[in-house]
Formats: sequence, structure tokens, C-alpha cells
Amino acid sequence: MARFNFKLRANRHELDDVDVVRRLDPPVHAERLPRQWIAEDQVIREFSTEQGAPAFPRSPRLELFLLAVSHMVGSDTFYERADERADRFRDLVRTVAVTEVDWFARFVPWLRTGAMLRSASVVAALEGAAAQVEAGIPGSRAVVDSALQRADEPGEAVAYWLARHGRRLPKPVKRGVADAVRRLYTERSLLKYDTDAAAVRFGDVVELTHPVAVAPWQGDLFRHAVDRRHGRDRPTPESLAMVRARAELTALPVRRRQEVTDPVVLGRAGMTWEALAGWRQSTMDAAAWESAIPNMGYLALLRNLRNFDAAGIGDGAAAAVAARLSDPGEVARSRVLPMRFLSAYRAARDPRWAHPLETALRHALGNVPALDGRVLVLIDTSGSMSAGFSRDGTLRYWDAAAMFGLALAARAAAPTVVSFSVGSHEFPAEPGEPLLAALRRFRAGYFIDSGTETEQALRRHYDGHDRVVILTDEQAAFHGARDVARSVPARVPVYTWNLAGYRLGHTPVAGNRHTFGGLSDAAFAMIPLVEAGDTDRWPF
Repeated sequence: MARFNFKLRANRHELDDVDVVRRLDPPVHAERLPRQWIAEDQVIREFSTEQGAPAFPRSPRLELFLLAVSHMVGSDTFYERADERADRFRDLVRTVAVTEVDWFARFVPWLRTGAMLRSASVVAALEGAAAQVEAGIPGSRAVVDSALQRADEPGEAVAYWLARHGRRLPKPVKRGVADAVRRLYTERSLLKYDTDAAAVRFGDVVELTHPVAVAPWQGDLFRHAVDRRHGRDRPTPESLAMVRARAELTALPVRRRQEVTDPVVLGRAGMTWEALAGWRQSTMDAAAWESAIPNMGYLALLRNLRNFDAAGIGDGAAAAVAARLSDPGEVARSRVLPMRFLSAYRAARDPRWAHPLETALRHALGNVPALDGRVLVLIDTSGSMSAGFSRDGTLRYWDAAAMFGLALAARAAAPTVVSFSVGSHEFPAEPGEPLLAALRRFRAGYFIDSGTETEQALRRHYDGHDRVVILTDEQAAFHGARDVARSVPARVPVYTWNLAGYRLGHTPVAGNRHTFGGLSDAAFAMIPLVEAGDTDRWPF
């Protein structure tokens, strides 16, 4: 099978990998599998984890869901190379897009706007469109449109299609991209994203897809984008006031540019902090950052805390940043994944950011349910969980597992938290401890880093709990148990959070055994739904 690498660049603002939930999917019945996979006792023996334990296949729909919500495009996991995951992802998309048309039409827009997974949703939309066009199935136009939610994505989608499928864009793809262009192309987005570094420029997209402008100003913008692309020296239309304001600033001599510090002037010219740094042609000092901060988005503030400290911004500017970071409305609108706050906390140097980040993380985890009864939370800290979770390598799968395991425990009436690998250790709770402080304590002494002895940890620590939650990559070691949850009574729910999206699971999906994918507060909100009997529900 031919290998390929995804060409889409990661969104620097998003952890392009994980979010949200799954629902119960019908188990794969033994009678539907080839006879050689079935032993006399009807246990499927052909499948095993990477550590040799029996494993259980999933339906293509559930396998695609779990892979998508844990899929960092272009990144290796412990047991699977990036190109292998890319092939598996693409093949699953092409299968499910044709066999589960209605489900797929709901899945892709949720993947982009619910799970906030940019590259995975764009690739899914385009590969699904290719399969549906080939099969003569309508509906690809709306799916493609739904996956494109940022103004650089129409160009990235076209670049991906040209690289994978050739020059010809089928009508559903062309029209879906054109629909997105009409929503997304503005003066501000042109100035931010239409750069020489882009493989496919705004003007290229306009010429290939022929979008119909929503208003006269947008028609002027389309023509201006084409002129920019071809280097035509034509006057900027009067309707494009922001583009003209940027041109005026660009015309200033370099020696005068550092004098422009009015945020209103910079805002009218659509000057992002990235553009400001290049335009000034000098180091971003405190004055430069303070002029940029009022026009910066939430995510930009979050990822520049270290830069603010290095430049030495004033107390007033820092207080304004802290107020925005901890504002519940700002957190909700930004839709930042909770893991981003942990990443920012570790990157920040000044302790003044600890409280606003703790507050922001608490808001971001607002949907974590308050669980009654006794809850056993098992956090996998085996060697395979040390694989990179974030692109820069600062966060690993076990960081994600620990953060969400501790967040769930903090909301539970009577939790037992256990770190497990080869051996296991109970993590003692400290009432009222902030989540980030608990994470520091867990990281300092509870990462084991060896094999994955899930079944042994369950046998050792299950003691009449009302429910069990396991955060793991499901790569259990084999020590004789066919099902890692066999020691837990069938009446007790066992929830597995699959962090890596591998193909096979460590327990059958049936009865009170549930597999979830993705990491957000919305994921944990599924627990009460399942226990209320709503077991036939996806998050879209």
C-alpha cells in the first residue's frame, strides 16, 4: 500500500489531536468474522495488543471515530508510525463515507467545530468526497464546506486535493470550497493568511473555484486577491479600507515604524502581532507587545505568556491579560482545549500567571460531571503513554491522562485515583487542592514508565466501586486474562478513555463496557447519559 504524508500544517492555536466522545457501537459479533479468527470458546484470538494481550476489533465507524479524535496528523505514536496512521485514517474515511453516508455527514462538521480538530476534519472531508464522487453519492459539497472554518483552510484544502488527487476538482469539492470562501474571505483574513509562504494563495482559490461574492466589497476583494497573486500593480479599491490602511503603514520608513504604538491605528490596519513583529523589523519589546495586546485573540495571549515576561510588559498590561485569560466568557468563546492551559502553565515563567490559568482551566472543565458513589480512576503511566501528545513534545499522553483523571476525581463524591504500569500506586487526595497543583504532585512521584498491566491494577484496586474509569492507550500486557475488566462485576460500568486511537481495544464494547475517545469536559459528560440509559448517542 502506498504511503503518503499529510500536507496540512497544524493549527498553532489548537492541539490538533483530541476532543470529545463516543457512543456505544454494536460489538463485532463472532459469527461475522472469518472462521479462522474464532476459537472453540468463541474468543477472538487472532487479534492482540502490541504487548500480546487479546484484543477486540471495532466497527469501522467506531474505529474511525476513535482514531479521528486522537489523531495528530503527521505525528508518530508509540506503536504506530505517522504514515501508518495516515493510511488507516484515509482508508476508514473512504469506507465509512460510502457505507454510513448520513453518519459521516454529521461526523465531519462535528469533528471541526465540536472536537476542534482542524487538519483531521479537512482530510476527512476531502477523502470522503473523493470516495462519494467515485461511488456517485451526493452530499459532498456541504461536508467540504463544513470542514473549512478558518480562512487559510480553503487554500490548504485545494493544495491537499491537488497533491493527492490531481488537477481536476469535482463539482462537489469545488462548490464546497467556494461556499467556504464566501464565508471566510475578508480583508482581515487576506492580510493575515495570504502570504508568499502559502502553497495555494487566495487568488488561486478564487480562480479555481469561482465563488460568488456576498457583497460588492467581497467582489473587490476577490479581484484584489487575484491581482496580488499575479503581481499586478493596480490601485486598491476604495471599499477595502483595511487593506489600504495596511499599505499606508507598510509605506512608512523603517526608522519611523517603532513610533506607531496606538492599538487603534494598528487594529484598523489588521495588524496581527505576527505581522507587527515583521513590520517593525526589530525586537518585540515591552512597548511593542503592549500595543499589540488589545488586538490579540485569546489563543494568541495564551501562547505568548513567556514572550510577555521576556519583554517585561508592565503590570497594567499583565493585569489586562490575566483578566482576559480568567474571564469565563472569553474561555467559552475561545473553545480552547483544556490541555492548552496545561501547556501554557508549563511554558510560563512568572508565577503571576498561575492563578488566571488555574481559573481558566476550571472554566474549561466546567462540564465535568459530579459523580456520586465510589469511583475508581486508573491512570496509565506506562512507557507507551510517554509518546508525544502535543506537537512540540512538551505534553505526553500520560499528561493528558493525569489531567483528566484528576479533574474527574475532583468532581467525584468518593474517588480512588491509581497510577498503573508494571505495578500500581494509589494517589492520595488533598481536599481543596487546585488541579494544577495536584498535577505537579502527581508528575513528581507517580509516573511509573514500564509495561501496561491493566488487568492486574483492576484486580488489585477494585473494591466494590460503583464505576471504573480507565485512561489509557489500551495496549495491555498479556498475563492470562482475556478481558482486562473481567475482575469487575458485569453490573458495574467500566469506561475506557482511548488516548491513542489504536485499532484494537482491550475489552469488548458491550453491556457495561464503554469506550470513549477524546479529551474534553464534554467527553466526561457522557457518563451520566450512559448511566441514564441513553446508550445510542453520538456527540453530534
